Amino acid sequence: MQQEKNFKPLSGAAMLAVNLTGILACLAGFIATVVQLGRKQPSPTQFVLIFGCLLVGAAFGICLRGLFALQPNEARVMVLFGSYKGTVRQSGFHWANPFFIRRKVSLRLRNMEGKGLKVNDKQGNPIEIAAVVVWRVEDTAQAVFDVDSCEDFVRIQSETAVRHLANSYSYDHGEEHEITLRSGVDEVSAALREELQQRLSKAGVKVDEARLTHLAYAPEIAGAMLRRQQAEAIIAARKKIVHGAVSMVQMALQELDEKNVVNLDEERKAAMVTNLLVVLCGETEAQPIINAGTLYT
Repeated sequence: MQQEKNFKPLSGAAMLAVNLTGILACLAGFIATVVQLGRKQPSPTQFVLIFGCLLVGAAFGICLRGLFALQPNEARVMVLFGSYKGTVRQSGFHWANPFFIRRKVSLRLRNMEGKGLKVNDKQGNPIEIAAVVVWRVEDTAQAVFDVDSCEDFVRIQSETAVRHLANSYSYDHGEEHEITLRSGVDEVSAALREELQQRLSKAGVKVDEARLTHLAYAPEIAGAMLRRQQAEAIIAARKKIVHGAVSMVQMALQELDEKNVVNLDEERKAAMVTNLLVVLCGETEAQPIINAGTLYT
C-alpha cells in the first residue's frame, strides 16, 4: 500500500518571472542575430547562436508548463514516469517539474447518500434501509493508487456495511435490553461509522459521520407489523388504565373505611370494586343507575 509523502514545490511567481525573462532574452538574441545576418556575411557562429536561442527559448516555454495553482482543500499527486514523488497540499501558486503528471484530489467533505436497500434484519424480517455517509480523502496516495475509483469504492463498501448492519440488529422487537435499529439510533450510527472506517481506510478515506436516513418494514409485511404495533400500543395503554383504576379503587375503599362513611361487608365491597372498575376502565361513558331504596334492597 502506498503512503502519502509531502512534496515541496517551488514558488510559482518566481519561476514565472525567470521563465518569461529567459524567453524574452532568447527572443532578443534571436532577433539581434537575424539582423546581423542581413548586414554581414553569415558565419557558423551566428547559426549556432540562432539555434541556441530557439532551443533555450523552447526549454523556457516547456518550463512554463510546470506552473499550477492549488485552491484550499485541494491536493496534487505528483507522478514522474510512473514513480510517485509526493503530494502537494499547500494552496497557492507553485511550480514543479513540467514532466510531472499532476493528479488533482479534492480534500473537501463529500456526502454519499445511499439508495434504499431491501434486506433482512436479525430476525429475518424484510426491511428497507438507507444511510448517508460524510467522508473525505485523508491519504491521497492510497486514494489514487490503491483503488481504481475512490468514489465507487466508497459507494460499494457503504452499501455492504449497511447490509451487514441490518443483519446484525433487529428492527424493533429484540430480546430484553437489546439495541434495535429503531430504538438505538446513536449506537447503531456509531457501529455503522466504525465499520465503514475499517472498510474505507484501505482507500485513504476518513468517515466523519454515518447515519441512517430511511428505515421501514418492507411493503409486504408493513400492514401486519402496523397492526402488531397498534395492538401493543393498546395493550400498553390498557395496562396503565387498569393500574390507575386499581389504585383509585384501593384509595376509595381505604378512605371510606378510615372516615367511617359507610360499613360494607365483603360482598358489597366486591360489588363496589366491580362497578368502579367498569366505570374507570370502560371505553364509553358509564350511565349510572341510582338506587332510591335502601342499601341492601
